[in-house]
Formats: sequence, structure tokens, C-alpha cells
Amino acid sequence: MKTVKISLNSIDKVKSFVNVISQFDSDFDLISGRYVIDAKSIMGIFSLDLSQPIDLTIHAEEDTAIVEALKPYIV
Repeated sequence: MKTVKISLNSIDKVKSFVNVISQFDSDFDLISGRYVIDAKSIMGIFSLDLSQPIDLTIHAEEDTAIVEALKPYIV
């Protein structure tokens, strides 16, 4: 399990983020304050405050390829 800070400050970034993350079979959680949502849920992401960086928790044994794919979003 690994946690990184990501920035999703535009609609296009959210859509491309969900497309990238949906390619992986692992579970992903976005944490903003006291809210925890499934990172593969585009509707859930839009319910968060996207003006600030959000914590992304990756629940995977091998996360190197995932982190590499998510580099454009990591703060």
C-alpha cells in the first residue's frame, strides 16, 4: 500500500485520470478530509473539493508501474 498526493484541478484531468487508473485491477481510494471514495468513480471524484491536492492510496503489492502511469497527476 502506498499513498501519494495528486492534483485533479480540471475536468479533463479527472477524465484522463479515471481512464488511466481503470486499466489496473488494484483498488484505489481518494481521501479528502474525512471523505474516502473509490478513485475509479468519476462521480465520486466530482463530489470532492478538487481545488486542493488529494491523497491517493494505492492498494497493490507492486505499485511501480501504477506510480509511473500516474506521474502527470502526482504533486
